[in-house]
Amino acid sequence: MGNKSNGLNAGKKLAKRRNKFKMNDKRFVRRKYKLNLKSDPLSGSPQARAIVLEKRQVEAKQPNSAMRKAARVQLIKNGKQITVFLPRENAAKFVDEHDEILIEGIGGHQGKSKGDIPNIRWQAFKVNRQSLNMLTKGKIEKSVGRK
Repeated sequence: MGNKSNGLNAGKKLAKRRNKFKMNDKRFVRRKYKLNLKSDPLSGSPQARAIVLEKRQVEAKQPNSAMRKAARVQLIKNGKQITVFLPRENAAKFVDEHDEILIEGIGGHQGKSKGDIPNIRWQAFKVNRQSLNMLTKGKIEKSVGRK
């Protein structure tokens, strides 16, 4: 038989025993002290506005050997700098330095990076308040400055 208490009035003792070992659980600690929100540049929000600082290329992870298009941006809400992915073919042509872009999570496992793009957790979906998808398809043309 185990070391756990059993019997009619064992509930209090079992609960006390469980609380003793809660701090050994990594997920419990991260939830209790809100560590995921503290380390998240977007502060828990699903989308954020940012200013493009520079465009860059990121090498894909093995076994792929492509140069993925990305941009280094600074968030407007808190000034933090992050790297965002520019999805679709020719999307990088529509993004210039000092443009205002809207970013969202890239949809990887538990908010992490997706596919062969290392350490990039966000992607751009609007440039100067115009849809990046529509721009790449040629349905609209990029406006000059902010609207």
